[in-house]
Amino acid sequence: MTEGTRRAAVVVIGAGQAGLSAAYHLQRRGFASAIDEPGASRTFVVLDADAAPGGAWQHRWESLRMATVNGIFGLPAMPTPPFDPDAPSRDAVPSYFAEFERTHALPILRPVRVLSVRGASDDPDDDLIVTSDAGKWTARAVINATGTWTNPTLPVYPGSETFRGRQLHTRDFASAEEFAGLRVAIVGGGISAIQQLDEISRVATTFWYTRREPVFIEGEFTPETTGRDTIAKVVADVEAGRPTGSIVSYTGLPWTPYARAAKARGALERRPMFTAIEPGGVREADGAFTPVDVILWATGFRPALAHLDPLGLRNDLGGIPMRGTQPVADARVHLVGYGPSQSTVGANRAGREAVARVVALLDRELEPAA
Repeated sequence: MTEGTRRAAVVVIGAGQAGLSAAYHLQRRGFASAIDEPGASRTFVVLDADAAPGGAWQHRWESLRMATVNGIFGLPAMPTPPFDPDAPSRDAVPSYFAEFERTHALPILRPVRVLSVRGASDDPDDDLIVTSDAGKWTARAVINATGTWTNPTLPVYPGSETFRGRQLHTRDFASAEEFAGLRVAIVGGGISAIQQLDEISRVATTFWYTRREPVFIEGEFTPETTGRDTIAKVVADVEAGRPTGSIVSYTGLPWTPYARAAKARGALERRPMFTAIEPGGVREADGAFTPVDVILWATGFRPALAHLDPLGLRNDLGGIPMRGTQPVADARVHLVGYGPSQSTVGANRAGREAVARVVALLDRELEPAA
């Protein structure tokens, strides 16, 4: 161990829903705080890049209210409180997460941004070295819960650099009012795109573009049917090492109240993806020109996993073959809130599963050699 390097049996990266679930189950299984009890036999620490509790929720746009979000599954042993439907989700959910952290006195260090995770040597059974902007940690295992918010998907289109208007991504969106009276192109076929289309179309002229024809599902999304089918599809992809898409790419779009409201105003008139961006607007697939003032890229996010690149987890397809929460390439690492555990309920279950596997790994290391 180099000078100034601290040690924990387990380092959890990220304190969103998945990371908090993992931290809870580590504590419940007897792991002590690596901050307060560094000499204990089994310790853990959570490194979170944000300055405050709440994970990605604290960065959502102000107008996204609790009545609009797709539901929050309670953290372990702490049911969700009766949220005010009119409360901004970026305030309500972080407040709930903060209370969970206080109740369980979790060992969280923030803001700490992890830069890389690599093996201490070429031996796959050796420790892992977690390098952050606040120093290094050695660990026997890493539970990664970094989510997607810091890795937005930004398509490259011909002429984008010539556009005289404003371009922004969903993560930069604040409120519809800033677009009042403007002509706004909204690109994307996911839930965020529909939410923002509904809001912005109330105050601006909107044009909706997607690469594929959106598929809206009739009826209710039920965990027992639609949910199980979706998880099975995502699991099949991650086990095969195929890159996963958004949840909506597996489920289709639900007819939520805001989707129906947008449709009633004529805002859900989808256009095929434009072919180029010009200084004053976009060139349509049929060759026509549409002047726009703003292009909003509601094009989603990819898992933020660049810090794990030194471990070589990816295959030739660009995916990470998985078995449960564990990448096939490295038994010391677990990914939670990834693939089939992107949902809040999935994140809870993945946190518990990852901890169970970490405990099994550490227990095996204590067994006497035959």
